[in-house]
Amino acid sequence: MALSSRIRRRLIASALVAAVISLGLASWSVFSGRGAGLLPQSSWESWREEPQVNHWGVQVRVNSWGNAAEAYVHMGKAEDFTMKAYGKQASATTVMDGTRFTLTPDGKITGQWPQEHGAR
Repeated sequence: MALSSRIRRRLIASALVAAVISLGLASWSVFSGRGAGLLPQSSWESWREEPQVNHWGVQVRVNSWGNAAEAYVHMGKAEDFTMKAYGKQASATTVMDGTRFTLTPDGKITGQWPQEHGAR
């Protein structure tokens, strides 16, 4: 009987250690921004209109729980896309004029035209 209770205690302790490690990894994933897609909608701030970037309309929202931001970039009905900077910088290049956008997890967005665009 003593052997089985010792095994039972070890199994319970192992399960608790595994649960604590899993919870720690899940928390790190969410709060570092990498798991931002799993966060509830209530943790996201409202979309805010940013000044135009290279004639492109931009809306950005930041997550208040983790290190994450999302941006909606559009040029009227011609082209639009969403960027997601979850824990690390995101970048995208437009098809229409080759503008390269960069979004940081804190919600800062920049755009840069390709070199040949300025030479015209």
